[in-house]
Amino acid sequence: MPNDIENNLAPYALKSLNSKGRRYKEEEASLRTEFQRDRERIIHSTAFRRLEYKTQVFVNHEGDMYRTRLTHTIEVAQISRAASRALKINEDLTEAISLAHDLGHTPFGHAGQDILNLCMKDFGGFEHNIQSLRIIDKLENKYANFPGLNLCFETREGLLKKCTLNRAKKLGDIGKRFIDKKQSSIEAQLTNICDEIAYNNHDIQDGIRAKKIFIEQLEGLPIFFNHMKVVLKRYPKISGSKIINETVRLIINFLVNDLIINTNKNIKNYSILNYEDVRNHNGLIVSFSDKTKKLNIELKRFLHLKLYKHPDVVEMTEKANIIIKDLFSAYNNDIKLLPTDFYQYNLNKINSGLKERVICDYIAGMTDRFAQQEHKKLFNASGTI
Repeated sequence: MPNDIENNLAPYALKSLNSKGRRYKEEEASLRTEFQRDRERIIHSTAFRRLEYKTQVFVNHEGDMYRTRLTHTIEVAQISRAASRALKINEDLTEAISLAHDLGHTPFGHAGQDILNLCMKDFGGFEHNIQSLRIIDKLENKYANFPGLNLCFETREGLLKKCTLNRAKKLGDIGKRFIDKKQSSIEAQLTNICDEIAYNNHDIQDGIRAKKIFIEQLEGLPIFFNHMKVVLKRYPKISGSKIINETVRLIINFLVNDLIINTNKNIKNYSILNYEDVRNHNGLIVSFSDKTKKLNIELKRFLHLKLYKHPDVVEMTEKANIIIKDLFSAYNNDIKLLPTDFYQYNLNKINSGLKERVICDYIAGMTDRFAQQEHKKLFNASGTI
């Protein structure tokens, strides 16, 4: 039986047998657990494939070696799965949440999200975690018996890191934990922090490759400098990019180990015996130690100031804002500029007063490259960021 593989999980882990199920009832999978089925549906989705051409920090055409949303997602899944195994929690659920966590991202990364949220300020706003949920619940269109991917409740709920009370009330059962002030599953908590571990450290590598940040600047960060000293002592003849790669590798290993050790301490200290104890605890179970949390905050602050606010990155952000704002305005002024099949498929929504949401869904689903091509077509501009 597929569920037998979950027998050795910790008592506070989520098991497929205890799932609250899917929105639309289906026959159980014969060879997979329900969370394995979720993972595989995500991998085969259109939204997942599009991540290959969506910005992480640097726009895709700036270089083949920079991370995209897809490679970032795969790296999050790898880190979170390894940590799940060490904690004896559900690897398959953790991986499913990891693979789906960025499905709702717009073209051009957080810059795209911010400007699309501004365009939608009078129509419900835009937030990429909520959009990820919309994609897996409604927008994916490939199955005969239901809209979306019809994923398990626990996978869907795990995508929501935060949510306002007003929005939570509109989300039904998925939003209930925010109203009741409950915690997410231990698997979802782990995914959130592994996401942070992945992007903080891999942004260092991409930032140095792009010559936006430099080793000399990073030496002012204890978390980087101390691990680099270990690398240089261990490999006296090492040089070039290998210094960065080995240092980042050690930092990730240090952060993951600290996370596992401290989480196990929390489980013991807070007497976490089952899944409900995780839900009912008045804070997160999965966390760094206080010392490591401080080091990680310093790293995040450095990246925000030196990389994400770098003039070249800011310039890219401003160009992205123009493209998305122009596209939204053009479609809003003439909805029939949308592709005919997409327009026809969403005609009932458009006629029901949801025109702006339909436009938002269309733009959010674009890749960087397609958004630039559409902008060039509609505005006869260079279309290049």
